[in-house]
Amino acid sequence: MDEQPAFGEIAAKHLQVGDIVEWSTWEEEMAHWQPHYGLITEIKNEIKGTRMVSVSIVTPLTTDAAEMEFFTPSLKLISRGIEAKDE
Repeated sequence: MDEQPAFGEIAAKHLQVGDIVEWSTWEEEMAHWQPHYGLITEIKNEIKGTRMVSVSIVTPLTTDAAEMEFFTPSLKLISRGIEAKDE
């Protein structure tokens, strides 16, 4: 039996821990999409319902926000994190 990748896993291959990403939420009062930014701290596959999906844990770049969980393909890459170099 061929094992299929988790839903969203292909998109997750383009992101990595340390990347700055963007997502949007609808602001009812202003009637527009409000962008938000955060740092990916973890990318993992989890069972949601009956399906394996790619999930990213993001720490928002605001001072008082807690970590948030997103379906990985819903995030837009803004800036690549710094890659560790061998010494």
